Amino acid sequence: MLKKWALIKILLLITLFSQDVFSADIGPQQLIKQATDKVLSEIKLNSDDYRANPDKLTALVEEVVLPYFNFVAMTNLALYRHRNEFNDEQKIRIVSEFKTLLIRTYGKALLEYNNQEVNYLDMLGSVEKGKVKVKTEVTQAGGSAIPLDYSLRRGKEGWQVYDIQVDGISLVTNYRSSFDREINKNCVEGLIKLLSDRNQ
Repeated sequence: MLKKWALIKILLLITLFSQDVFSADIGPQQLIKQATDKVLSEIKLNSDDYRANPDKLTALVEEVVLPYFNFVAMTNLALYRHRNEFNDEQKIRIVSEFKTLLIRTYGKALLEYNNQEVNYLDMLGSVEKGKVKVKTEVTQAGGSAIPLDYSLRRGKEGWQVYDIQVDGISLVTNYRSSFDREINKNCVEGLIKLLSDRNQ
C-alpha cells in the first residue's frame, strides 16, 4: 500500500495535469473533479510511455501547472514568519526554486498511480467570498480512505490551489520547519542555495 505522502504526490499532479478543464467560469469542486477524472484516464492509457520517458512527464507538468497553482502564496505559507526577510530579488528566486522543487519532486510521483479512486465530499467555505476547501478522500484496495483536501482562492486568474492537506497535514507547511532551520542557520541566501542545489 502506498504511504500517505506518496498519495498526496500522486493526487497533486493529477489535479495539475489537465490544462483545458480549468476555467474562471467553473466552480472549484468541479474544477478539481474534471481535472482528476481526465488525468486518471490519461495515465491509465499512457503509463508505459511516461515510465519510459520521465523527462517527458516532467516537461508536461512544467507546462501546465503554472497557471493553476499560486506558488507565491504557497511559498509564503512555507516561509511563514520569514517571508518578510526576503528582498524583491530574493523573493523571485525563492518562489522559482520552490516551484521547481515541487514540480520535479511530484512529477515522478504520477508513475506510482495504481488505480486509486477519489470520492468527493462536501465543500467548505464560500464561493461568493472566493475561498473554499474541496474535500475528497482517496480509497485503494485493502486500505482505509485517506482524506485529501484542496484549499483554493479565487483571484484574477480564476480559482487557484494554494495548499493541499493529506489526513489533516498541510503539504506546504510540511516544509516550514526545514525552511525555518535553514534560514536560522544560513540566512535567506542559504535556503535559496539549498533549494537550488536540490534542483540541479
